[in-house]
Amino acid sequence: MKLYVGVTDYDWFALLSQRPDLDEVNFWSPGGAPFKVLAPNELFLFKLKAAHGHAIVGGGVFAHDSRLPLSIAWDAFQEKNGVRSLHEMSARIRRYQSSEARSQRDPIIGCRLLQQPFFLPRESWFRVPESFPVNAVSGKSFGTEDRDGAYLLRALEERMPWGAFEKPQLAALEGVAEGPRRGAPQLVMPRLGQGSFRVAVMDGFGRRCAVTGERTLPILDAAHIKPWNEGGENRPGNGLLLRTDIHRLFDLGYVTISREHRFEVSPRLREDYENGREYYDLHGRPLRVPADPAFLPNSQALEWHHANRWARPGAVEA
Repeated sequence: MKLYVGVTDYDWFALLSQRPDLDEVNFWSPGGAPFKVLAPNELFLFKLKAAHGHAIVGGGVFAHDSRLPLSIAWDAFQEKNGVRSLHEMSARIRRYQSSEARSQRDPIIGCRLLQQPFFLPRESWFRVPESFPVNAVSGKSFGTEDRDGAYLLRALEERMPWGAFEKPQLAALEGVAEGPRRGAPQLVMPRLGQGSFRVAVMDGFGRRCAVTGERTLPILDAAHIKPWNEGGENRPGNGLLLRTDIHRLFDLGYVTISREHRFEVSPRLREDYENGREYYDLHGRPLRVPADPAFLPNSQALEWHHANRWARPGAVEA
């Protein structure tokens, strides 16, 4: 297993550390370069700059990496971006970008999506290993089987109440503290926050509506097949990327995805509204299948939708 120590902006850390209820954060970078260091479920730690003693001050569980327009990143995460407003986020990004990049109306930024973040109290901060480059701008990865990686795990073990697994911010770290004594440490699968779910589903479906192929991001939604308030989880197999109008009809049960992954439109749409020609033209169209099998619609979720939405369209609003 790997873990990564990322150089963290103090203002980003200070704002987010005041929010004990966070289930996710966006660790963004203005350059937008892909982040391929960690696999999902590995640890991403926060390190402050030299003015704060090169201290490690918290971390989270890495879930997904994406390159997003600023407007989409703000809409998905709001203050979980570590800023109080879109204007403030835009100003910070442009401070670090080239003059050419600053001319972009909606610049692309790199987004490392972290689940169940935790922030250490000041008295629990600790220094990075000696092998960490003093002038590092982004960060450095460590293997847990190496000396410095083991040091980081021990330091966390000494500072965190590992027995309190019922706390959401610690649940994903189960097994890390005991790992050095029991063998290779492992992390449980983190539940995605709403913003991370939206971005992961968007990327999983190639940023195109699963039915129409529409590519205009502001009108594409990550739809839950089984809604959150009905016990549906923020997991890839419970999501579909749909155009906003189709998402609305899907939630109301007027359209669905068959078990054969085809788009179906209920006769009730015409009966209730004397309309729907555009949607009936799409009836029977095969779903745009995601490249990653993990994003294929879960059969149990589809069965739930058929029984609880499709069977009585418009009766229940998700």
